[in-house]
Amino acid sequence: MFDEPATLLLNSALMNLFNSILAAIISIFPRWIIKPFAKPYVAGETITEALTHINLLNGKEFAATLDILGEHVQSIDEAADITKSYIEILDAISEQDLDCNISIKPTHIGLDISYDTARDNLFSLLTKAKELHSFVRIDMEDSPYTDASIKLYLEALVHYDNVGPVIQAYLHRSTEDIKRLNSEKFNVRICKGIYSESETIALQLEDEINDQFIQLVKNIITGDGYVGIATHDLTLINALDNWISENEISPDRFEFQVLFGVPMKGRLQELLDKGYTVRQYVPFGKDWHDYSVRRLKENPAIVSYVIKNMFKKK
Repeated sequence: MFDEPATLLLNSALMNLFNSILAAIISIFPRWIIKPFAKPYVAGETITEALTHINLLNGKEFAATLDILGEHVQSIDEAADITKSYIEILDAISEQDLDCNISIKPTHIGLDISYDTARDNLFSLLTKAKELHSFVRIDMEDSPYTDASIKLYLEALVHYDNVGPVIQAYLHRSTEDIKRLNSEKFNVRICKGIYSESETIALQLEDEINDQFIQLVKNIITGDGYVGIATHDLTLINALDNWISENEISPDRFEFQVLFGVPMKGRLQELLDKGYTVRQYVPFGKDWHDYSVRRLKENPAIVSYVIKNMFKKK
């Protein structure tokens, strides 16, 4: 017979195994089965639904950034439609006086079509954002787009201050990119990086990625830039939180950023209580399926969480 602690440990191990197996195969399920599991991570399919979530987050003192799900559009008209939707979002954010900006993927506004298409659409967004005193984050995609994305940022920065890139900590080049870009106008999000990249391009070991992540954040803060610390890794959050406190870093030099819907065991509230900005990355749109499958694979525990809630409702 197992004693009670051993039984609890065994049950936990079995539940983790169940969650991991289901998360690994969930992409083959019909969309209607996946949708309940996607709901915690995606703020609906419409702008109205997404802004309702932003209002709720702001009510809890969280800032937000809004992302229309999708990427790699192949027609000029589709890229223009996405750009128009983002302009509508900026107008709605301003009208509702929300603490929210937008995040855009270069391939979603036409980078696969041509650099000029993406640049023209980005400049349209930045013109509106400047008018409304808002901000546009240029998300970083996989390595074939890194140079073009940074070029878009630098070209935009000549005309607009209200724009910032994303740098992925696992790329070998990121230390030099930070050194080259760091300035008083530099507003950057640092994330680990989610794309599968070769060892010639990216670090592969978790400890090495974490070390570089921490060093990049320190380099920005001890330089002239502003950094969004984008991670759910509590080890990283705790290490940087301690360093920030020990060095008496002003809260206007950084913010913490997390994905909407990912459980953080109360840690976000602790950061808010310290007077830090905590911004949630809020995705929405009809292309929720692939994004949600990625999130479930990264966080299998959500599987049993959703199933329990479904049975409670019944």
